[in-house]
Amino acid sequence: MSRLTAKFQALGQARRTALIPFITAGDPTPAFTVPALHALVEAGADVLEIGVPFSDPMADGPVIQRASERALAHHMSLRKTLALVGEFRQRDQDTPVVLMGYLNPVEAMGYAAFAEQASAVGVDGVLTVDMPPEESSELLVLLERAGIDPIFLLAPNSTEQRIRKMGQLGRGYLYYVALKGVTGAAHLDLADVERKLAQIRGLTDLPLGVGFGVKNAGTAAAIGRFADAVVVGSALVGRIEAAGEDAGRALSDIVELIRSMREALDAASAGV
Repeated sequence: MSRLTAKFQALGQARRTALIPFITAGDPTPAFTVPALHALVEAGADVLEIGVPFSDPMADGPVIQRASERALAHHMSLRKTLALVGEFRQRDQDTPVVLMGYLNPVEAMGYAAFAEQASAVGVDGVLTVDMPPEESSELLVLLERAGIDPIFLLAPNSTEQRIRKMGQLGRGYLYYVALKGVTGAAHLDLADVERKLAQIRGLTDLPLGVGFGVKNAGTAAAIGRFADAVVVGSALVGRIEAAGEDAGRALSDIVELIRSMREALDAASAGV
C-alpha cells in the first residue's frame, strides 16, 4: 500500500479532510524549501505537493509563474528538486510527497531515470499537468514499477468518459480543478464544485482533492465538507513572495495560514 493510500484511509477512518499545501521547490531560495516542508507538516499538512520549476508553466497563474522564475534564477531543476525530497526524507519517512509539474523536464531526464530516482528519494506521487492519459502509457508503466502513484487533474468540463478514464489510470487521489482558468483565479463557486464532486464520486472510488482558488481558512473548511482533500497553492506562494528576502517571515506566514486551515477543517469535520 502506498503512503498516499494509507494516508487517505487513515484520514477517512478519522473523518478528517486532508490538507495539501503546495510550494515551488527552490522558491525563494533552495535553502528555504526543506525547512518549509517540515514546518508545513508540523502546522497540520497531511500531504505535500512540491512544484518542479519550469520556464513555461502554462496552467499556473502569475503568482506561481513568478515562483518558478525565482527558483530558476537559483538554477533549480528536476534533479535538484528530487535531491530536496531526499533531504526531506532524512527526517520524515511518513508524509506523502507529490511532485507537480510539466512533462518537459521529465522527458529531458528520461522516463526510466526519473521513475527510478523519484522512487529512490521517496516521492509518492507524480502529477504532470500537460500529460493526457491517452499519451501516458509508457510513463505509467514505469511509475507503477517504481511504486509511485500517478495523479490526474479533472476540470469542471471533464466528461463522464474522461472521469472514468482518469479514475482507472490514477492512483492516490484525483485533483479536481475548481476553476476554469489558471491557479490563483478569483471566483470560486462552491455549490458548483459540490455538484461536480457528487457526479465524480459516482464514477470513481479514488479520493477527491480540490484546488485552484483556495485562499483562506473559511474556503478550505467549506470545501472540506464535501471533498476528501483541500489543496492550497497560490495563497501560500503569494505569502512567500510578499515576504521578499525575509525567510523567517515567509516561514511564519505560511505556517500561520496552514495552521488556520487545519483548525477550520477539523472544526468543520467535528460539526463545530
